[in-house]
Amino acid sequence: MADDASLPEPRSSGERRFPRLGGLSSRLLLVTVLIVVVANLLILPPNLAAFQEQWLLDRLRAAELASRVADAAPNGQVTEHLSQQLLEQAEVVSVAIQADGNRRLVLQAPRLTRTPYLIDLRQDNPITSLAGPIQTLMGGGQRMVRVIARPRYIPGEFVEIVAPDAPLRKELLAQLGRLMAIAAFTSLMAGAVVFFSLNFLLVAPMQRITRSMQKFRANPEDPEAAIHPSGRRDEIGVAEAELDRMQSDLRAALASRARLAALGAAVAKINHDLRNMLTSAQIASERLALSGDPKVAQALPRLERALDRAIVLASNVLAFGKSEEPAPDKRPTPLRPALETAAEDARLSHEGVRLVVDSPPGARVDADPEQLHRILVNLMRNAREAIDGVEGRGGVGQIRATLTQADGFSLIRLADNGPGLPDRAQTNLFQPFAGSTRRGGAGLGLAIAKELSQGHGGDLTLVETGESGTTFEIRLPGAPEPLPRRRKAPTGGDGASDGAGED
Repeated sequence: MADDASLPEPRSSGERRFPRLGGLSSRLLLVTVLIVVVANLLILPPNLAAFQEQWLLDRLRAAELASRVADAAPNGQVTEHLSQQLLEQAEVVSVAIQADGNRRLVLQAPRLTRTPYLIDLRQDNPITSLAGPIQTLMGGGQRMVRVIARPRYIPGEFVEIVAPDAPLRKELLAQLGRLMAIAAFTSLMAGAVVFFSLNFLLVAPMQRITRSMQKFRANPEDPEAAIHPSGRRDEIGVAEAELDRMQSDLRAALASRARLAALGAAVAKINHDLRNMLTSAQIASERLALSGDPKVAQALPRLERALDRAIVLASNVLAFGKSEEPAPDKRPTPLRPALETAAEDARLSHEGVRLVVDSPPGARVDADPEQLHRILVNLMRNAREAIDGVEGRGGVGQIRATLTQADGFSLIRLADNGPGLPDRAQTNLFQPFAGSTRRGGAGLGLAIAKELSQGHGGDLTLVETGESGTTFEIRLPGAPEPLPRRRKAPTGGDGASDGAGED
């Protein structure tokens, strides 16, 4: 086929089935690592803020202890040498305490050339706390920081220190490096765990499903192309089960198609000879018409109709392999004559299965007469064969035909009083080679009738079935007006009429 040229060729078993950077596995790994890295990056600011706060609190507590030493000095006077030692041990340059509204400078360093920036640990502001480490890291490490907090070891309102931020910045950088290393390690470990878990649970089963689809496309008859469901109860298990059912249905469809193709080839050969035989039979019927026998003359119209339909059907069968059913030649068709003619060909009779027509006089439907005849014959023949198959009944029954017209549609119902359809027949009722309930039947009658009904733009449906009988409904578009009833014309003196009778 020409369309197959555009389809990709199946991959060989040794070829990589997914690109190195474009497969689902690599994408899953990349996304997992990115998610873990982003999660770790979101943790960095709070961690650095907590680290900086603890580092500053350590300096404050050391400054508090140094202030206690200064208060214990004789007369509260601290020498410059002792003050310098206390400040170096606390890693600050000055310490001040405020108590009872009075601010007192306990340890004082030389005057600063630049005004330090302020960090107030008494405030509970998350935004200021998170921005503190960024301010320290971006400052360059050459500034002073002024820190205020509530005292722990001495009485007072707050304790205040001034310290260089270079040591703090150095410690923050070291902490940042440790956190980045931990983040990288956890990202790789978490990424690997998540990757292998999802690869085992999702990617590998999807790859198995994909390989099965590729093999099935290349060779549907290959046993290795069949997917073997794992029995999982999640979406993967459902996909495997549905793929298995789809492959089974496609194999059955392909087998049926191959069988129909072989059957079509055989029928085409037989049909060619059958047409010649039918032509000979038609010539023989024409000769019989010249015999003058009354019984022959009575049966001859039915024989001619059967031969004409057989020739048309043979021609359609011959063309079936090249096209579908021909488009119907729809026209207003009287229903009662069509039902009676179909009943004759379906071998209905008053002694056995009889036809009861319950429709308005002159009722018509919009249909192709030949195709409508085939629909009715198939339905009536199936009903008669079902009634004939009931033991002890003697083949006696009836088929009631009714017509209703509404909303621009004609609904023909054929209801029999047969035994009803078994459950196994209802499942594949309109499927060829699958819907037959009779031993040796092909199951084509209802399939053909439904196809012809749908070709008219309508449908054939099973209304009900059971022990009281089965009812089928033929739905046809169009609701033609019934033929008008003709009245007998008044006769003249010579007894002649206008030749018109009553319907």
